[in-house]
Amino acid sequence: MKTVRVKALARLHQGMFDLSGSLGRRFGGLGAAITRPAVILEASASDKLSVQGPEAERVLAFARHYFDTTGLQAGANFRVEQAIPRHVGLGSGTKLGLAVAQALATLYDQSTDPYALARAVGRGERSAVGLWTFAQGGFVVEGGQWPGSNLPAPLLMHYPLPANWFCVLAIPDQITGLNGQTEAAAFDQLAVTAEQAARITHVVLMSLLPALVEGQLAEFGQALTQVQRLVGDCFSSIQGGQFGNPHSAELIEAFLSWGAAGAGQSSWGPAVYALVADEAQGQQLAGLAQELLAGQGLVELVTFDNQGVQVESV
Repeated sequence: MKTVRVKALARLHQGMFDLSGSLGRRFGGLGAAITRPAVILEASASDKLSVQGPEAERVLAFARHYFDTTGLQAGANFRVEQAIPRHVGLGSGTKLGLAVAQALATLYDQSTDPYALARAVGRGERSAVGLWTFAQGGFVVEGGQWPGSNLPAPLLMHYPLPANWFCVLAIPDQITGLNGQTEAAAFDQLAVTAEQAARITHVVLMSLLPALVEGQLAEFGQALTQVQRLVGDCFSSIQGGQFGNPHSAELIEAFLSWGAAGAGQSSWGPAVYALVADEAQGQQLAGLAQELLAGQGLVELVTFDNQGVQVESV
């Protein structure tokens, strides 16, 4: 019996360009794939649909959506080994949905085109950072959506992140970012000026991206921190400040004071991250972050993923 094993890694969502769509397209964004946490699941062919493991109800919902959308008359047995924590800013829903779609498409010889996978499970309808980091890993920039479009935003740039750049990931306990209908309502309330959008775009184009291509961590980190603050200002009316909660804000400022090249919040948080030059500095900052959280959260030293989804037929 054929079994497909899929591993999809978490992503950092590092900002949006234009919440108002002042030039027509709305949102747009940038982000990067990291090596942990991850969705790991297996699927085998069946005439029925069943799931064992964490996030079983979500997997069932995504699988039913896939079959309804594609018209495929089939089933599957899923076994979920790992899932990304929900609503902490790491793309748990998108990565789980795309992993389910990838497994079913591979299992039944259907299209694995990223657009097809996203449509089949109803993901990528606002931000496509999760989709493109799923498909290719690395650092991605996507171009936003036209009003009324249900197609995921196009990929504008994909670039591998240097292997010697490390990331300290910290997730305070008992805090969740906006999600679902609450998130949708928040986006309906948000607006930015053309000047704000232009400033964010200028920093990305003329500082952050050149630094990435040239491998200049200090400049990249400084530009990313600036982007995060500018984007945070756009979201402050909903978040109550540049960042989603006081714990995340405190961690970001602490990371910067401890010498991180850059720091920010992923999506709505509470997950925050710090860029560091090597593993030794990463271990040092991870230890300091653990002390600051005093056991009330998760801290990990991770690297960046430049591969994208991993698929194996067993």
